[in-house]
Amino acid sequence: MKKSILYLMTFLLVQTGFAQIDRSSYPEPAPAREIKLGNADSFVLPNGLKVFVVENNKLPRVAFSLVLERDPILEGDKSGMLGMVGEMLTGGTTNRTKDELDEEVDFIGASLSAGSTSLFASSLKKHQEKVLELMSDVLYNPIFPQEELDKLKKQAISGLAASKDDPNSISSRLASTLNYGKSHPYGENETEATINNIAVEDIQAYYNTYFKPNIAYLAIVGDINKAEAEALVNKYFAQWEQGDVPSKEYAMPAPPAENKVALVDRAASVQSVVNITYPMEMSLSDEDYLATRVLNYILGGGSSSRLFMNLREDKGYTYGAYSSIGADKLVTSFRANASVKQTATDSAIHEMVYEIRTLRDNGITAEELEAAKANLSGSFGRSLESPSTIANFAINTQRYKLPEDFYTSYLQRLSALTVEDINASAKKYLKPDNMYITVVGNGTVIQESLMAFGEVNRFTNVGEPEKQIAMEEGMTAAAVLARYFEVIGGKSKVEAIKTSKMEAVAEIQGMKLNMSYVYDETEGKFSNKVSMMGNVASHVVVKDGKATVTGMGNSQELNDEQFEAVKMSMFIFPELHFEDLGYSVELQGIQDLEGEEAYKILVSNPTGTSQLNYYSVASGLKIKTESQENGDMIYTDYEEVDGVLYPMMMTMKSPMIPMPLESKVEKIQFNVEVTEEDMK
Repeated sequence: MKKSILYLMTFLLVQTGFAQIDRSSYPEPAPAREIKLGNADSFVLPNGLKVFVVENNKLPRVAFSLVLERDPILEGDKSGMLGMVGEMLTGGTTNRTKDELDEEVDFIGASLSAGSTSLFASSLKKHQEKVLELMSDVLYNPIFPQEELDKLKKQAISGLAASKDDPNSISSRLASTLNYGKSHPYGENETEATINNIAVEDIQAYYNTYFKPNIAYLAIVGDINKAEAEALVNKYFAQWEQGDVPSKEYAMPAPPAENKVALVDRAASVQSVVNITYPMEMSLSDEDYLATRVLNYILGGGSSSRLFMNLREDKGYTYGAYSSIGADKLVTSFRANASVKQTATDSAIHEMVYEIRTLRDNGITAEELEAAKANLSGSFGRSLESPSTIANFAINTQRYKLPEDFYTSYLQRLSALTVEDINASAKKYLKPDNMYITVVGNGTVIQESLMAFGEVNRFTNVGEPEKQIAMEEGMTAAAVLARYFEVIGGKSKVEAIKTSKMEAVAEIQGMKLNMSYVYDETEGKFSNKVSMMGNVASHVVVKDGKATVTGMGNSQELNDEQFEAVKMSMFIFPELHFEDLGYSVELQGIQDLEGEEAYKILVSNPTGTSQLNYYSVASGLKIKTESQENGDMIYTDYEEVDGVLYPMMMTMKSPMIPMPLESKVEKIQFNVEVTEEDMK
């Protein structure tokens, strides 16, 4: 009985408590408290090296992070050099070859790396002297070997080539060029020429000029106290000689006077990469810094932001839409970006501009403010779990001349922000009428619709204005194709080729691919088989008016739309069959392709899909095709086969493969017998 009464009283008390809570609104947040950060002990060596020590005994490890504070550098005709400095530093010393250095680092389970403004090492506590010996050897005695530079330049050129086919890289490069200009360190782009210009002497000169202790900060984090750190730093860094370091100044970039549209025409794009951007001033020391963090979170900082909810959740134009407001003591940028459906490119841009304008004009709600504060507070709190954060805070306070309580009062200042504060920042920093609207996508499909946002200026995939090359009067697509047939051997010779067998090889990620092609245009048959290590990876067969794809043990007949996409693959020289198949051709002008001028012809089939063919102005040969379905194909190394020129090297670039696929023709025959066995 007593238990029953106790349960009843408990139930009534709980119900009474629930009845007294107003659940129609969020409870008032508790006042933000000042953060008690762990101390970062500091000292300065006579040579000017500023050292910060954060003791953390949770693990028997120690990390040493050296950072140089210099002005950004305009690399000019050596653009790309700074990205190689770190690897060159660790490429060997007067005491150790690169292999010996790597072996000693690996032997103690340590790590050692470098950049153009940094040097980092970490190890177990018991190996701290050894890792500092290796770190200081790299700092004082680098030899910058020529063979290492040759390797880095080759890698850089390969990476640049890949970036020219990556829509996001193209978009980022274009945005930086427009925002800052090529006379600014943040706006210049590396090219094959600038990479090839880099010499060992350039790396050495940079090292001699900028690796000085008087512009350096050293953060030491781990199982070490200040006294021990002082002894180690004096032992390994006191002999580092200080020196004068040049300062740099640059004109402040300004947003455009009105919205400007910049298009990179990429026929192989299925989506459009949209990046709306402009330069702006914002740094950690700016009084509006925290307000812009909140502002950006509400606009496009996550999956609950206005851009995301509009473009993804409401309209379904994209998988995600985001924005960013940078922070840099020199200059930074605003960016709003999304990869959207090609057919919704103009609609997506309209909605992005709408959200930017609406936020500037109408401001935010109290609910949005509280949600942003909660998210940013949580992110800041989680960052404090890393001991290195404390050291970074101490260094930032010095580097950017921040108030001593900048980080300890972070949550208090964040909590104190009001709706009015954020609205004032929105009016100050959001510029819906002064933006660069950049788009990387299929210009044939989207260019006309982009004119609604302003004059469309076209750029190349490296951020250069697309050249308007004059074309001779009266030139037509038919004339370009006629010249093509003439230079490869004559149309009559080409038309006489009815069958062909071809074998080619390629390599992808170290694996050899064997490709065989069989053409029988008289019977309307085609076979393309790709094998790897003796096993058939895929097989496309066209016969009896149908196309079948077999691979991974499965076989599928293509529908009419899919068949149309591969139909051009059936023909040895597809240009012969454009008219028969009802394809239309349109000469769209002359375009510069990696330094070679080429006639650009749009080839459209009756179903509405299309591809672009490029024919060299100088030679008349076909040098490239672009399409959404098949990506890019580059044709080189033409050789004569039975009196007709044929490309012996074909390079495919497609989103479906991780890197360009170069296939080399090893054997090709024209007008040979084709049997049913050849189709299997």
